[in-house]
Order: sequence, then C-alpha cells, then structure tokens
Amino acid sequence: MRSAAPLDLGAPARNPATTVPRGTPVNVPPTLPSRPSLPSLSARSSLASLPSAIPQAGGPWTGGGAVTKTAGRVFFTYQGRTASCSGDAVTSGNKNTVITAGHCVKLEGAWHTNWVFVPGYHDGQAPYGKWAAAKTLSTPQWTASEDINYDVGAAVVAPLDGKSLTDVVGGQGLSFNSGYNKAMYAFGYPAATPYDGSKLIYCSGTTIKDPLLSNDHGLSCNMTGGSSGGPWFTSFDEKTGTGLQSSVNSFGYQFLPNTMFGPYFGDDAKNLYDQAQAT
Repeated sequence: MRSAAPLDLGAPARNPATTVPRGTPVNVPPTLPSRPSLPSLSARSSLASLPSAIPQAGGPWTGGGAVTKTAGRVFFTYQGRTASCSGDAVTSGNKNTVITAGHCVKLEGAWHTNWVFVPGYHDGQAPYGKWAAAKTLSTPQWTASEDINYDVGAAVVAPLDGKSLTDVVGGQGLSFNSGYNKAMYAFGYPAATPYDGSKLIYCSGTTIKDPLLSNDHGLSCNMTGGSSGGPWFTSFDEKTGTGLQSSVNSFGYQFLPNTMFGPYFGDDAKNLYDQAQAT
C-alpha cells in the first residue's frame, strides 16, 4: 500500500459550460459505530491539546475523534498501476457507502478496478480492515464528460467478516445545498511531496467560491496528490471529530499554489448519495 502512486487531477482547461443548480438545503446526521469504544489513553490525553484548527493550511490531524476512523485511504488500479486517493465513510441506508471524488472512481473514460477503502489508515496499517468495493458510481455529469463541477464519486463496499462498514467505524453526516463562504475542514492522505500518504492531514478555514474556471469551493490548503476524494466538513466539531460532509478534495491550479478546490454538493451530489445508499 505504501508504494501506491498518488492520483492527481489537473485544473480544468476552460470554463465549463455547466453550472451547479442550488436546491433546498438537506442535512444528514452522523452515525456512531454499533459498539463505540473508548479512545485509547494516548487519544484521551490528546483531547487536552486539540489543534486550534481555523485557519490551517495543512498539517497532521492530532485531535482524534470519529474522523480518524471514517476517513481513509483508497487504493485501486489505474492504467495498470496501483494508485491512491482518499475517501470517507458516511451515514447511509446500506451502512456501506463511501464518498470520494469522481476521478477516484473513473478517469479518462475508464472506471478504476480493484478499488479498496482502508478506513483509519496510518503508517501502512489498516486497523479497521480493507473494504473492497462491490460497486463504484459517480454523478451523471462526471460519468458522461468528466465535468469538473461534478467531480463526486461513491463506492458501495462489501461487508467484511459479516459486518457493515459504518457498524465498525461509524459514518459522518452530510450536507447538501449548504451555500458558499463557509468555515470548513478538509481531510485527506496526500502522498506527493512534501507528504508521503502515511498520515491523515487536514486544512481548515473559510472557503471562497472559485472565481476562475469552476463553481467549486476554494480553501487555503497545501495538500497534494493522493488527498483527492478526502472529505470537506461544515459544522465540524473538533472534540468529537464529526461534521457534515459538504465537498471533497478535487483539484488545484498550478498557478495558484496552496489552494484546494472541491465541488459544490448540490442536488446531483445528493442524488448520487441516494443512489449509492440504496444499492
């Protein structure tokens, strides 16, 4: 797993013709594992030194909490080689839904194969197992033409040892049509320099609406390739590590370093989520 190449997505070449319609705000609450365990002594002691996390342009997450279980590294085969992204386990009817970026399930017209989600990944370890996808999906716009405004993907993983994903690690909540210019936290496993994919990294701050070539949120963030698909949260609670997922790491402009962009979760992202959780 350590040797996987980080998948990176370039910025859009031109202004997409599409816009993201904004509908009625919808929130889905987070869920706890079926048997929540107490944090370890080291995790409990870290609660006293939670990061003062807004703003943060990139650094290891030391706050513990649910996000250290729900966020994970994603591995798959892309063009004959093993590549990596990030993803997040979310509340879902099937208890087995992972949200990621569209280009982390399909890119350049081909769906990735051998797709595996490793929640809580750190230092080459898989503390909650390796969950293979039974099905991967994306928005109609990404599936048809890889429209950067709709770079959202989902995976439905198969049960592992007779258990469902969110019964083991819990699931984050989600928020759709929540608007722009929000305080957000972004998480992921960047694996390109200066990172190596071994740890959960986060950024935080107040987002902007991309003034250039997309309708995405923008956030000051130095995460690199491999972080794609990692969750962005509104209403994030540092003490519990829970929030409402409202976007994913998607792309950055080469001429605008240390800024990450993530798609707006509108009605099409909600429809994708509903399709995945009903699978």
